[in-house]
Amino acid sequence: MKGQITPYLMFDGNAREALEFYREVFQGEILNVQTYGESGYNNSPEAENLLIHAQFKKDDLFIMASDAFPGNVINKGNNISLALDLESEEEIKRLYDALRENGKVYMELQDTFWGAKYAKVTDPFGIAWI
Repeated sequence: MKGQITPYLMFDGNAREALEFYREVFQGEILNVQTYGESGYNNSPEAENLLIHAQFKKDDLFIMASDAFPGNVINKGNNISLALDLESEEEIKRLYDALRENGKVYMELQDTFWGAKYAKVTDPFGIAWI
Protein backbone atom coordinates (compact mmCIF):
# COMPACT_ATOMS: atom_id res chain seq x y z
CA MET A 1 0.00 0.00 0.00
CA LYS A 2 1.31 3.42 -0.93
CA GLY A 3 -0.16 6.39 0.91
CA GLN A 4 0.11 8.76 3.80
CA ILE A 5 -1.73 9.41 7.06
CA THR A 6 -2.24 13.08 7.92
CA PRO A 7 -3.77 14.52 11.10
CA TYR A 8 -6.95 16.49 10.34
CA LEU A 9 -7.86 18.91 13.12
CA MET A 10 -11.40 20.21 13.60
CA PHE A 11 -12.05 23.49 15.37
CA ASP A 12 -15.08 25.25 16.81
CA GLY A 13 -14.84 28.45 14.75
CA ASN A 14 -11.23 29.30 15.57
CA ALA A 15 -9.29 27.34 12.93
CA ARG A 16 -7.64 30.50 11.54
CA GLU A 17 -6.45 31.48 15.01
CA ALA A 18 -5.11 27.97 15.67
CA LEU A 19 -3.31 27.84 12.32
CA GLU A 20 -1.72 31.26 12.97
CA PHE A 21 -0.58 29.94 16.36
CA TYR A 22 0.97 26.83 14.71
CA ARG A 23 2.58 29.05 12.03
CA GLU A 24 4.34 31.06 14.73
CA VAL A 25 5.25 28.10 16.94
CA PHE A 26 6.55 25.82 14.18
CA GLN A 27 7.63 28.62 11.80
CA GLY A 28 5.79 27.05 8.88
CA GLU A 29 3.26 28.24 6.35
CA ILE A 30 -0.49 28.09 5.96
CA LEU A 31 -1.63 26.80 2.56
CA ASN A 32 -4.82 26.31 0.55
CA VAL A 33 -7.21 28.24 2.80
CA GLN A 34 -10.84 27.94 1.68
CA THR A 35 -13.98 29.12 3.46
CA TYR A 36 -17.42 27.51 3.43
CA GLY A 37 -18.63 30.58 1.55
CA GLU A 38 -16.02 30.15 -1.19
CA SER A 39 -16.80 26.45 -1.56
CA GLY A 40 -20.54 26.78 -2.12
CA TYR A 41 -21.06 23.79 0.20
CA ASN A 42 -23.94 24.09 2.67
CA ASN A 43 -23.67 27.84 2.83
CA SER A 44 -25.25 29.56 5.75
CA PRO A 45 -24.57 33.06 7.06
CA GLU A 46 -22.86 31.65 10.18
CA ALA A 47 -20.51 29.47 8.13
CA GLU A 48 -19.60 31.84 5.32
CA ASN A 49 -16.22 32.93 6.75
CA LEU A 50 -15.39 29.71 8.60
CA LEU A 51 -12.69 27.48 7.13
CA ILE A 52 -13.89 24.41 5.28
CA HIS A 53 -10.28 23.41 4.61
CA ALA A 54 -6.73 24.63 5.15
CA GLN A 55 -3.31 23.09 5.31
CA PHE A 56 -0.21 23.78 7.38
CA LYS A 57 3.29 22.72 6.37
CA LYS A 58 6.73 22.92 7.89
CA ASP A 59 9.30 20.65 6.30
CA ASP A 60 7.87 17.10 6.75
CA LEU A 61 5.20 18.25 9.24
CA PHE A 62 1.83 18.45 7.49
CA ILE A 63 -1.54 19.15 9.15
CA MET A 64 -4.96 19.76 7.66
CA ALA A 65 -7.66 21.72 9.48
CA SER A 66 -11.17 23.13 9.27
CA ASP A 67 -13.93 24.62 11.35
CA ALA A 68 -16.92 22.48 12.23
CA PHE A 69 -20.09 23.50 10.46
CA PRO A 70 -22.33 25.52 12.83
CA GLY A 71 -24.43 23.18 14.95
CA ASN A 72 -21.84 20.38 14.98
CA VAL A 73 -20.45 19.97 18.46
CA ILE A 74 -16.71 19.84 18.90
CA ASN A 75 -15.40 18.27 22.09
CA LYS A 76 -11.76 17.89 22.94
CA GLY A 77 -11.05 14.34 21.92
CA ASN A 78 -13.38 14.18 18.91
CA ASN A 79 -11.70 17.03 17.08
CA ILE A 80 -9.04 15.01 15.29
CA SER A 81 -9.31 12.50 12.48
CA LEU A 82 -6.67 10.63 10.56
CA ALA A 83 -6.84 11.44 6.86
CA LEU A 84 -5.75 8.70 4.47
CA ASP A 85 -4.32 9.93 1.18
CA LEU A 86 -4.22 6.93 -1.14
CA GLU A 87 -3.37 6.42 -4.79
CA SER A 88 -5.88 3.85 -6.02
CA GLU A 89 -9.66 3.64 -5.85
CA GLU A 90 -9.35 -0.06 -5.09
CA GLU A 91 -7.26 0.66 -1.99
CA ILE A 92 -9.64 3.43 -0.91
CA LYS A 93 -12.61 1.04 -1.16
CA ARG A 94 -10.77 -1.81 0.58
CA LEU A 95 -9.73 0.34 3.55
CA TYR A 96 -13.13 2.03 3.77
CA ASP A 97 -14.85 -1.36 3.97
CA ALA A 98 -12.36 -2.70 6.53
CA LEU A 99 -12.43 0.38 8.80
CA ARG A 100 -16.22 0.64 8.87
CA GLU A 101 -16.76 -3.03 9.74
CA ASN A 102 -18.01 -3.06 13.34
CA GLY A 103 -17.52 0.71 13.39
CA LYS A 104 -19.78 3.64 12.51
CA VAL A 105 -20.18 5.45 9.18
CA TYR A 106 -20.73 9.21 9.39
CA MET A 107 -20.41 9.85 5.66
CA GLU A 108 -20.59 7.13 3.01
CA LEU A 109 -17.74 6.86 0.50
CA GLN A 110 -18.55 9.29 -2.30
CA ASP A 111 -17.16 11.65 -4.91
CA THR A 112 -16.87 15.21 -3.65
CA PHE A 113 -17.06 18.72 -5.05
CA TRP A 114 -13.30 19.10 -4.52
CA GLY A 115 -12.57 16.12 -6.78
CA ALA A 116 -11.70 13.40 -4.30
CA LYS A 117 -13.31 10.28 -2.95
CA TYR A 118 -14.27 10.96 0.67
CA ALA A 119 -15.84 9.17 3.60
CA LYS A 120 -15.81 9.50 7.37
CA VAL A 121 -15.91 6.46 9.61
CA THR A 122 -15.03 5.59 13.17
CA ASP A 123 -13.38 2.22 13.52
CA PRO A 124 -14.33 -0.31 16.22
CA PHE A 125 -11.76 1.27 18.54
CA GLY A 126 -13.19 4.81 18.31
CA ILE A 127 -10.59 6.26 15.93
CA ALA A 128 -12.01 8.60 13.26
CA TRP A 129 -10.75 8.13 9.70
CA ILE A 130 -11.40 10.31 6.68
